[in-house]
Amino acid sequence: MLSRRQKHILLKFFSMFSVVRGYNILVVVIAQYLASVYILAHDVPLNQVLFDVNLLMLVLASAATIAGGYIINNFYDSEKDLINRPIKSKLDRLVSQNTKLSFYFVLNFAAVVMASYVSFKAVLFFAVYVFAIWFYSHKLKKMPFIGNLVSAILTITPFFAIFMYYKNYETVIFVHALFLFLLISMREITKDLENITGDLAQNYYTIPVVYGEKVSKIMLSVLSVLTLVPIYLLLFRYEVGHMDIYFYLSIVLLLVFLLVLWRSRTKIHYLILHNILKVIIVAGVFSIVLINVSLVLNRI
Repeated sequence: MLSRRQKHILLKFFSMFSVVRGYNILVVVIAQYLASVYILAHDVPLNQVLFDVNLLMLVLASAATIAGGYIINNFYDSEKDLINRPIKSKLDRLVSQNTKLSFYFVLNFAAVVMASYVSFKAVLFFAVYVFAIWFYSHKLKKMPFIGNLVSAILTITPFFAIFMYYKNYETVIFVHALFLFLLISMREITKDLENITGDLAQNYYTIPVVYGEKVSKIMLSVLSVLTLVPIYLLLFRYEVGHMDIYFYLSIVLLLVFLLVLWRSRTKIHYLILHNILKVIIVAGVFSIVLINVSLVLNRI
C-alpha cells in the first residue's frame, strides 16, 4: 500500500504529465527519430543517426520546448478548460500555477542549453520557437484563421529543426510536410468546433465562433479534399514503399471523417472527428517504417 504522501506525489506527477501531455511529446520524439532514419538521413548509417549526440540534443530541446508550450497554453486556457474539459482540468489543477510556471521557465532554459550544444543557430531557432509559442498562447490563439495557421506551423516546427540539421532538400520531404500540415490544420478547426462552448464564454474568436459551424464544416471539407494532392504525389510520383497502404487507409478514414462531419451536431460528434484525425496522424508516424521495412537491417 502506498502512503498518503506517496499517493500525493503520484497524483502530482500524473497532473504534470497531463498538463505537458507527455504522450504527445513521446509521439513527437519517435516521429523525429523515424523521420531522421527513413526520410531526412536515409543515406546515413543507422548507428550514426541513432547515436548522434547533436540529434539527441535537438530532439530533447524540442521535447522541452513543446512541454513548456503545453504549460503556458494550459496557464492561459485554465478558465476555458474548466468548461470544455472539467475532468482533465481538475487533474491539472492539482499542481499550482506557480509550480507550472516554474517548470515552464526551467524547460525553456533547458531547451536553449541543449540547443547550445549543437550550434548558435540552434539556440536562435529554439529561442524564436519559445517566443512564438508564448505569443500564440497569449495573443494569436483567440484570432480566427491566424490562430489556426500559427498553431499548425508551431506543431510541425520541431521537424524543421531536424530538417535544417541534415540539410536535406528533397522535394518528397516537403510533400510529406504538406500532408501533415493539412491534417493538423483540420485537427485545429475540429478542436475549435469541439470547444465552441468554452470559446464563446471566454471570448475566443475562433472560426466556429465568428463564422459558424456550417462555414467550419465547409473549410474542413475543402482541407480534406486538398489532402488528396500530397497523397496522390506520394503514391504516384515518389517511392514510399509499403507506406502506400497507410495513404490508402487515410483516404478511407478521411471519407469516414466527411460522412460523420456533416452529421455532427454535438460535442461528442466533434470529439469522434478529432480522434479520427489523431489516429491518422499517429498511425502516420509509425507507418514511416513501411517506407523500407528492410532498411534498418541493411544499415546496421
